[in-house]
Amino acid sequence: MKKAPVLTPRADDFPRWYQDLINKAELADNGPVRGTMVIRPYGYGLWERMQQELDARIKAAGAQNAYFPLFIPQSYLTREAEHVEGFAPELALVTHAGGRELEEPVVVRPTSETIVNEYFSKWVQSYRDLPLLINQWANVVRWEMRPRVFLRTTEFLWQEGHTAHADRSEAHDFAAYIHRNVYADFMVNVLGIDVVLGRKTAAERFAGAINTLTLEAMMGDGKALQMGTSHELGTNFAKAFHTEYLSKDGKQELVWQTSWGATTRLVGGLIMTHGDDSGLRVPPRLAAVQAVVVAIKGDEAVAKAREIGARLEAAGIRVRVDDRTDIPFGRRAVDWELKGVPVRIEIGPRDLAEGTAVLVRRVVDPQAAGGPGGKESVRVDELAGLLPAVLEEAQSQLLRESRERRESRTSEVRTVGEAAEAAAAGGWARIPWALLGPEGEAELAGHGASVRCLVAEDGAVPESDDAPGTVALVARAY
Repeated sequence: MKKAPVLTPRADDFPRWYQDLINKAELADNGPVRGTMVIRPYGYGLWERMQQELDARIKAAGAQNAYFPLFIPQSYLTREAEHVEGFAPELALVTHAGGRELEEPVVVRPTSETIVNEYFSKWVQSYRDLPLLINQWANVVRWEMRPRVFLRTTEFLWQEGHTAHADRSEAHDFAAYIHRNVYADFMVNVLGIDVVLGRKTAAERFAGAINTLTLEAMMGDGKALQMGTSHELGTNFAKAFHTEYLSKDGKQELVWQTSWGATTRLVGGLIMTHGDDSGLRVPPRLAAVQAVVVAIKGDEAVAKAREIGARLEAAGIRVRVDDRTDIPFGRRAVDWELKGVPVRIEIGPRDLAEGTAVLVRRVVDPQAAGGPGGKESVRVDELAGLLPAVLEEAQSQLLRESRERRESRTSEVRTVGEAAEAAAAGGWARIPWALLGPEGEAELAGHGASVRCLVAEDGAVPESDDAPGTVALVARAY
């Protein structure tokens, strides 16, 4: 009798598969308030590793971590008109506290540009105080009407960077550096996700910004996901909050600013990019557990599994030993597949006798000998030397699959209709921005598609919306 699949097949119902995987791999649960989520330990472990990798890159860029309050006076948001208008539908207000009505409602932080500027205006006095580079790891609240765990939640976790610079050129260069050297480097080289670096159109720009840089990735169903953004704020917030400095020439000047952020949405992107019908596949460079050593049964197998685990850990591999022999082996194997641990090493009585272990790769090149899902018997004393190369092969394979999916499902088109049709069919479309323009962009919305970003013909980020040869990337998106 054929067993029912653990997950809904992706080809049958991608959204249901996504939710199945989150539940079965014990990544998260829905919270008690609509749109909130409880991130379970394994899911939070993924986020912690993302934090570590991003935080190192952010600090290398010169930013320091700080923390700003969760509650923001409502009056702060009203100072920058475009900003408050953009966030108004998503704001959560506290009107009563301590058993009484507040004199002024406070906003539960949707983003921190306003409160950051309130303090930047105090901290920045002279050109010697610049650049001021601050990052914070925090939670924010944006009241979400159509929530989906990790992708769109009322409360989510993120990092948000805020910087102040002496001139526009320096701010522009820093926003671009974060875009390319922090976010793209992390997403490509750690998450193994191929991303397109581009510029948002005026209609899609962050509220209060003069330019928004974005990183867009294709998910397993062909839809796009915005993975992170870096904004040039110009002097808009500086004007509203009087964030000024005394220049070398003795003149009062407004600072030029940036802000940039990436969220727990990255966990959702990881799932939808690399997951398959057996569960999650975690890139080895990200994985908190790169290898799990599973004792099948018996005290000797448990002892050997622990010995192997110690050797691998000494070799610098992040390892876990599964010695829960009171739980059926098959159930444990399925659980580790669901969680996407890159390598599983199985040790049982037969392996003990032969001095070997069974190496199971979670990520397999379908063109490789033996086909996907193949296992191999490996001598125990060779494991520590073999695994680094196995893990790097898996890392490269995931990135290659991500890139090949995007390239194979992206069409060159010339009309709004063709772009909408390509997006509806589960792909992306490239169309010259000169042929599309703001009017065509508005028309796409009626087809459930949007301009994800603008790119140059050679794939670079254009310096302006109307730069010659600019191409619009069109897709349906999460």
